[in-house]
Amino acid sequence: MSTYETIQLTIADGVATLTLNRPDRMNAFTDQMMRDMIAAFGETDANDDVRVVIVTGAGRAFCAGADLAGAGDTFNYEKRLAARGIDDKFEEERVRDGGGRVGLRIYESLKPVIAAINGAAVGVGATMTLPMDIRLAVEGAKMGFVFARRGIVPETLSSYFLPRLVGVQTALEWTMTGRVFTSEEAHARGLVRSLHKPEDLLPAAHALAREIADNTAPVSVALARRMMLDMLDAGHPMEAHRLESRLMVARGQAGDAKEGVTSFLEKRAPVYPDKVSRDLPQPFPWRGMPAFKE
Repeated sequence: MSTYETIQLTIADGVATLTLNRPDRMNAFTDQMMRDMIAAFGETDANDDVRVVIVTGAGRAFCAGADLAGAGDTFNYEKRLAARGIDDKFEEERVRDGGGRVGLRIYESLKPVIAAINGAAVGVGATMTLPMDIRLAVEGAKMGFVFARRGIVPETLSSYFLPRLVGVQTALEWTMTGRVFTSEEAHARGLVRSLHKPEDLLPAAHALAREIADNTAPVSVALARRMMLDMLDAGHPMEAHRLESRLMVARGQAGDAKEGVTSFLEKRAPVYPDKVSRDLPQPFPWRGMPAFKE
């Protein structure tokens, strides 16, 4: 188990479990949690033994949103900057949305990310799950994009991911009303893959993780994940055709392709030789991270 201040990270049998660990505050999000989560995803990316990451919460909540200990000034970035003697209100790094920085790190993950939403997921607790790949939830969990009811705006990349996941109409309804809804509604509208009783949630998440870890080539999974995400805003199918053709050539001559076909023909479990840490076709990623400040 790795040591972090606000989370726990455990790794066993190819699966990393990242647990938001402030149960006394319903795992409310803080700057320290942002730093811990970013570091943890760096750790899972660097570890070839990790095939899948599961994110869940300790106690009765997944994440109840931003920690409101700052009361009315919780979201007052200008006041924060003034306290540090900074004049530029849009200085790079210091005014970046913390949830967005976590979301970008999840987007950049080399391993699949499964959200196991074990309780309330509100505000950043809901939006941080959007860049994750698959979301499972307990029955009756409270969820909500409540920003308009706090006088702020949606964050953590939600203006990019939410309409792509559930459609523009639902995304607008949820963000404009700011109402809290149940995981049953989230499931009905396509945000959540499946609903589970509390005792069944993590076993279901681990069963899905095992299906990935036990049967697939890690380099192929990393590439497929990034291909799907990057093509969300492609201007023409030709962009996908170019990318897929280049990667098929690169992977077709790799050891994984030979092992995948041979193990299938021999009717045995595959043992893929390639590693994410060394065998991703270059350049990767094929789209670099844009600068925050233009």
